[in-house]
Amino acid sequence: MRGNIKRGLILFVGWVFLILGIAGFFLPILQGFLFVFIGLAILSSRSELAKRMLERLKTKYPKQYELIQSKKEKLLGMITRRQGSHQ
Repeated sequence: MRGNIKRGLILFVGWVFLILGIAGFFLPILQGFLFVFIGLAILSSRSELAKRMLERLKTKYPKQYELIQSKKEKLLGMITRRQGSHQ
């Protein structure tokens, strides 16, 4: 059961970032590319399509990729710790 909650939370957060990223392409106050990158990084742990898209972006933007990967690890760690505290 806990695995399903974690998976659902990861998918939810990933999709939220993707939607914010898409909105950011049209709204001047959001950094669309950054949010799309973060969303793909989060979803890549569960989706092969997101993983392939992230690999393409990795070759084009290696510095940003490393930054996003570090943020992804931090976010996934927070989700894991939070679930561990609810046991």
